[in-house]
Amino acid sequence: MGQVQATTERVYDATPERVYEALADYQVTRPKLLPAQYSEYEVRAGGTGAGTQVHWKLQATEKRVRDCLFTVSAPTPDRLVEKDANSSMVITWTVSAVGEGRSKVTVSATWQGAGGIGGFFERTFAPKGLNRIHDQVLANLAAEVR
Repeated sequence: MGQVQATTERVYDATPERVYEALADYQVTRPKLLPAQYSEYEVRAGGTGAGTQVHWKLQATEKRVRDCLFTVSAPTPDRLVEKDANSSMVITWTVSAVGEGRSKVTVSATWQGAGGIGGFFERTFAPKGLNRIHDQVLANLAAEVR
């Protein structure tokens, strides 16, 4: 088994505070950002930032659907960390300033992958698929923070 990582990022014409606020709003804004691969989205506790617990199903591939139950923490003022109770997946959202009134979001997902030949294919293809999904989330975020 080895750690698998998928990272993508995007720059926005919005302040880091505005972008972070949108990402931390799991009750209203986050559902608007989710592409078709997400289903059964439900906030189970909290709703804003640290302490939020959120459930969804993620159709990672045509045949693979992950049942996810994430608990959110905010270890620093620019970062949200989502830890899945059903797997080793951790998703980290980092918002940073990149000039006057602009910001960059980096989303990084890590998990313990399978071993053997299955693990090889997972490490090769899963990050690309997850990056496509996260890129769509980030594109939808652009429309929200304008």
